[in-house]
Amino acid sequence: MNKSFSVIIVTWNSLHLLQRFLPSVVETRYPDFEIIIADNASDDGSAEWVRKAYPSCKVVTYDSNYGYARGNNLAVKYAENEILVFLNNDVKTDPKWLTELNKAFKDPNTGIVQPKILSYEQPEYFEYAGACGGFIDRLGYPFCRGRIFNYIEKDAGQYDNSSQMFWASGAAFAIRKDLFIGAGGFDEEFEFHMEEIDLCWRCLKKGTQIHVQPSSVVYHLGGGSLPAESPKKTFYNYRNSLLMLLKNLDRFVFAKILTRLILDGISGLRELYIGKPGNMTAIIAAHFSFYSKLIPYLRIRKKLTRTSPLKTPTCTIYQGLIVYDFFIRKRKKFSELTGMDK
Repeated sequence: MNKSFSVIIVTWNSLHLLQRFLPSVVETRYPDFEIIIADNASDDGSAEWVRKAYPSCKVVTYDSNYGYARGNNLAVKYAENEILVFLNNDVKTDPKWLTELNKAFKDPNTGIVQPKILSYEQPEYFEYAGACGGFIDRLGYPFCRGRIFNYIEKDAGQYDNSSQMFWASGAAFAIRKDLFIGAGGFDEEFEFHMEEIDLCWRCLKKGTQIHVQPSSVVYHLGGGSLPAESPKKTFYNYRNSLLMLLKNLDRFVFAKILTRLILDGISGLRELYIGKPGNMTAIIAAHFSFYSKLIPYLRIRKKLTRTSPLKTPTCTIYQGLIVYDFFIRKRKKFSELTGMDK
């Protein structure tokens, strides 16, 4: 039985990306889906162009730039179908991508599904943001099947099995609408980065499963919102990672956060050493921002513990330390990690 999909694309002053990538989404071969363009107050004519070029798309315009998290949350109320798909505006889709995603949702225990994400510019390689499914280690460091830190593997079909995972990439993933709403949607305080991992973590604690469906393929350009080397991106990654851990860790919360703070400090010194003082400053700023939010996020943690009493399923967490394996043991590929379902 086919599920109905609502594909939500948040955009801001990216007419050139919509013109380049939206046609592939419109040309999707699937019987029941809608496309919602959520425009974050663009002034480059994005909304007008979509309305004229693709009148079948539903265009929602906002009065300000609400970023990824709030922009998507606001768009959900316009979605009429049972499965939400959050898709970046710089993603090219395969014509059958929704057909393949639909197969994964036949399992009622599956609440979130990610397609295989390949690089738009080098399609023989995985793309940084999600690759073939996301995991975290016991300190909360995220990595993917096909990408660990900045090492990206070539796609040779080595991860083409559908697998349970910990998180799905915000660049392209599908989630049951009732699950998204029940989990509270994206944390709008995050603005950019880690918000999808935080959402997935909360959903796992509600008993759902998250899967990657490699037969569904999309191609991501990447770097559309923030360049990879941007100190602003560094700030959000480090700050939001700490907030996510505080909200969701089951035990040894402060010991693990203290360890992360120390490792962040080492990372900051490395950024300074390699000539990127802006990133070191961003890490320091991320820590102070985290400290300023400790009290409200401790309250959020208490509420989440009360409303989602389940523990995080250990099968989706790498019991090793990815920093140690990558930098010390020189294990660059997901297939080289022990105890992981390849």
